[in-house]
Amino acid sequence: MNSRHAPFIISLLCALLLGGALPAERVFAQETNARRARVAVLDFGETQAAQRVAERLTAMLSTAKDFQMVDRDASRAAARGAGYAGSLNMTLQEARDLGAAIGCDFFITGDAQALRRSPSTGSIYYEAYASIFAVSARTGNLLRWERPSFEASTPAEALKALLLEVDKGALSARYLSTLRAAFEEERQQHKTLSNEEATPIAEVPEEGSPEAAGLRLPMPYRRLRPVYPETAARAEAEASVDVTLDLDTSGEVTRVRVVRWAGFGLDEATVNTVRQLHFRPAMRDGVPLPLRILLRYNFRRPKRDEAKN
Repeated sequence: MNSRHAPFIISLLCALLLGGALPAERVFAQETNARRARVAVLDFGETQAAQRVAERLTAMLSTAKDFQMVDRDASRAAARGAGYAGSLNMTLQEARDLGAAIGCDFFITGDAQALRRSPSTGSIYYEAYASIFAVSARTGNLLRWERPSFEASTPAEALKALLLEVDKGALSARYLSTLRAAFEEERQQHKTLSNEEATPIAEVPEEGSPEAAGLRLPMPYRRLRPVYPETAARAEAEASVDVTLDLDTSGEVTRVRVVRWAGFGLDEATVNTVRQLHFRPAMRDGVPLPLRILLRYNFRRPKRDEAKN
């Protein structure tokens, strides 16, 4: 037995024999003591507000002893070398490639600004916000997003309120909890074959390829469009969400996976919509077959007149 793991194993056995349980954070820390998860905080923009938010967030996350923070300068150079320009609308492969370039298990990216707002009615005010995205470098999945926002009569006051929110332990605790859960889940998945590997499903072949001969693609009985959510409206978000749908031989959706995420509630709106779809099944030479298809939904901020209707 590796001597490095002996204290954890002994503690776990004692807890089981006594009918108790180790605290989740303590178990996580002891299990991963030999290889802590590496977390990188990327730039949140070029403004002073963006730099201060990224620095404060790094400082708060650095208090967790069970994670290893990647040097900010190193992660910044690696991200720029990989061509990353701050996008918050990424495919799973783009996120995985970025994480591999940085050499991390998870990365935090986002956008932070202090803006002057001129409403159609009422006085001018300033809004300071931070869109904070936590991403898995192994899977490319968007794990968590939040957008704390504060309004004040001056940009300094709005930014001060935002930084106080970032400094609070509650915000960093939520992100650390998410990363811990994801690290453990990914560790477990690495040990076993996933359902996707166990039960492969054919994807739509390229048009004109031999595989496309005799294939009739599935068609939805009714086309539905996701609602543009209020969470996206507050962020003035415009993005594309790609999802893959696994369809069975009756044309019913059996699995949905977001393969290009956007956050701000757009992913959830898309998934909720496509789960309501029903298709005429794919057919090859008159025989129905299961098939994986890709759907893309482009979200644009509604115009004021559209929003009123």
